[in-house]
Amino acid sequence: MIYICIPVYNEERTIGVVLWKIRQVMSEFGRDYEVLVVDDGSTDGTEDVMKPYARIMPVHVRNHERREGYGPSVEALVREANARSAYPKRDVVVTLQGDFTDEPDDVAQLVKRVEGGADLVTARIRPVAAGMPRAMRWSRGIWHLLLRRARGGAVGGDILSGFRAYRVVTLRKAIEEAGDAPLITTDGWAANAELLQRVLPHSRRTEAVDVQVRYARLQRESRFRPLRTSLELAQLLGRRGSGKTPPPPAEAAGGNGVDQHPAGPRRDAANTTS
Repeated sequence: MIYICIPVYNEERTIGVVLWKIRQVMSEFGRDYEVLVVDDGSTDGTEDVMKPYARIMPVHVRNHERREGYGPSVEALVREANARSAYPKRDVVVTLQGDFTDEPDDVAQLVKRVEGGADLVTARIRPVAAGMPRAMRWSRGIWHLLLRRARGGAVGGDILSGFRAYRVVTLRKAIEEAGDAPLITTDGWAANAELLQRVLPHSRRTEAVDVQVRYARLQRESRFRPLRTSLELAQLLGRRGSGKTPPPPAEAAGGNGVDQHPAGPRRDAANTTS
């Protein structure tokens, strides 16, 4: 089973086309799948847009009564996928955005890498996405470099990306290791980096694939906040340096990291990472 996990907040303009595209891609791919969505307290028509798709494809929506943030939404999704999985060594979780900047066509190649033996597949953006705001590009580029260096350059692809594929057993081990504590304590880019950090020690083989992020598709103002994002990432690096979170293994494999999808909403301000 493939669990496609999508956190959304006020994405009425794009979530419908994302679901339609996923249905088309998965029909051609020929794999069993479920779409898990966390609607993080949307105040627009996001919920109404999703209802017709739930009648024609396996879409399961969990609604937060009030906005909790991107990090908690992603954690809720991976925990839900883990709970649903009957075959964690075979099943796959794919996480992507509901704003249609991630390309659903790329889901198949991420899953194929897991089917080929990888436990974790990260995104490697090809090339810098058109339409990315300059502040976003500079901020994410600097932090991406710092995070890679802090991890010995061991991870291929983009450490800050929310577009990934996980073998469910790696997530299950990370959840078990966290115990009663939250798996993700940060938000935005930092949440994606933290989840990767949690899962990497349990991945025997990590790979990166080329994907495309299309910022020209964004149908709303970007929620990226450079200062907030920088503070969250600095906090994450500080915790890692103090030993409060497990470091990734030096042998993690993958390609060269380049530019990728931005993140950085505030927990009290936004849910998706664009």
